[in-house]
Amino acid sequence: MSKLWLALAAAALSGNAWADAIGGEVQKQPLNIAAVVMFLIFVGATLFITKWAAKQNKSSKDFYTAGGGISGFQNGLAIAGDYMSAASFLGISAMVFMRGYDGLIYSTGFLVGWPIVLFLVAERLRNLGKFTFTDVVAYRLKQTPVRVFAASGSLLVVIFYLIAQIVGAGKLIQLLFGMDYIWAVFIVGILMVCYVLFGGMLATTWVQMIKAVLLLSGATFMAFMILKGAGFSLENMFTKATQIHEKGIGIMEPGGLVKDPIDALSLGLALMFGTAGLPHILMRFFTVPDAKEARKSVFVATGLIGYFYILTFVIGFGAIIYVTQDNPHFFQTMVKEGKTVVEMIGGTNMAAIHLSEALGGNLFLGFISAVAFATILAVVAGLTLSGASAVSHDLYASVIRKGEATSQEEMRVSRITVLVLGVLAIVFGLMFENQNIAFMVGLAFAIAASANFPILMLSMFWKGLTTRGAVIGGFSGLMLALVLIILGPSVWVQVLHHEAPIFPYGNPAIFSIPAAFIMAWLGSITDKSKQAELDKAGFEAQYVRSMTGIGAEEASDH
Repeated sequence: MSKLWLALAAAALSGNAWADAIGGEVQKQPLNIAAVVMFLIFVGATLFITKWAAKQNKSSKDFYTAGGGISGFQNGLAIAGDYMSAASFLGISAMVFMRGYDGLIYSTGFLVGWPIVLFLVAERLRNLGKFTFTDVVAYRLKQTPVRVFAASGSLLVVIFYLIAQIVGAGKLIQLLFGMDYIWAVFIVGILMVCYVLFGGMLATTWVQMIKAVLLLSGATFMAFMILKGAGFSLENMFTKATQIHEKGIGIMEPGGLVKDPIDALSLGLALMFGTAGLPHILMRFFTVPDAKEARKSVFVATGLIGYFYILTFVIGFGAIIYVTQDNPHFFQTMVKEGKTVVEMIGGTNMAAIHLSEALGGNLFLGFISAVAFATILAVVAGLTLSGASAVSHDLYASVIRKGEATSQEEMRVSRITVLVLGVLAIVFGLMFENQNIAFMVGLAFAIAASANFPILMLSMFWKGLTTRGAVIGGFSGLMLALVLIILGPSVWVQVLHHEAPIFPYGNPAIFSIPAAFIMAWLGSITDKSKQAELDKAGFEAQYVRSMTGIGAEEASDH
């Protein structure tokens, strides 16, 4: 088990909630009939929703933002569905299972980003934007260079996030359904393309809402059964867990995951500000009719996500109690390098899946398996849609066609992009099958926090931001985050197999976020061009629009 512990700690330092289990070999399991039946029921239901949504899509506004007709509560549920990915459900519970108390660092980090979104971003974003957050950044700046930067950042975030989810889905299906990995990845890729290609944002939103309800219901039942077994006493649950876990009382002590203060702070910054820069999350604010509903949706999402992360903490401790090594359903004895080791089947990320079987038998295992798969599928669909909009709306319609593209042209480019992203996701999913792709989600959050977030904030709150400043600052944050993660332990040591990292920290956010702000400021104050004067002159009109929403509806109809 020691290798798993070390790899999990390394994965934690890379700034994401994926453990090591989604890289490496997964033992092929017998076909799980209950899981297959649940899976088919869910896929059938969601394809029916997609068929219904396809009939409602009459314009690019319908395709990208569900016509702006989703209510605040519905959108809050969908945002929660987007955010409660399998990385959260499987990854955080696996961290608590392995490390105990310290696994909570991710729950906290992911959650505290939401007040920033609520108070600083949601309302202004809805009032200023049309389809994507790039619309907001480019509102008063020169369109072409700013859109190229913002679309580049969005696409990088989407692609890295997408690969992690695709490989995770492939490993999950391979483990549960006894299916070859290559076919599992093909199925995920094809379903993802179908959802987005035909259903657009409306289908994706409804799939997210249904999935959020199912995931919260399943997790609530698991937490209820765990607490019932402990006499509804958290103290009893913790006591039982410390008696069983090999670290004993040590699992209740901090410092097990992130020991270095700089790494801990950097990880926290990436998770906090990355949330406010994720394109597929920001895109959701354009699906509601007005700023009031945008605020309401963040409020609902924050409550549901907070509740969910509390449940994952209980589930992690429950897994320590119920998923024990003496059960052949959960663990296998293997000989590695001449030594006999006991390892969890499918790796530690499967702790929550095994726990569902321990608590509710084969049928509940099938339910949780199908929901976990649906979780990945829905997140992948949201990511693909935001990637497609970055290409079709931000690059094609606004840069190449300079605003002259018709709604039909834009939709056609968007659908071609979805197909390309689907093929790329399948190819990368197969390429990275046996890699530890934990760093990919961390890379996505680091890029979002280092490139998208600083420029989004400055464009809305600082009059002095110019086009040159935005592009220099944005690309500085983007490239620095990318280079430092490659030179850090996550890639340089674990993937490229060098002995020591050039950059000692697992997450670059503490360096790359300030760098983006400083370079944007420097690029702006030294810019004496005529364009700079125009950029600054537009701030007052932008401020009034962002605070009042006057003109927002007309813009979203164009």
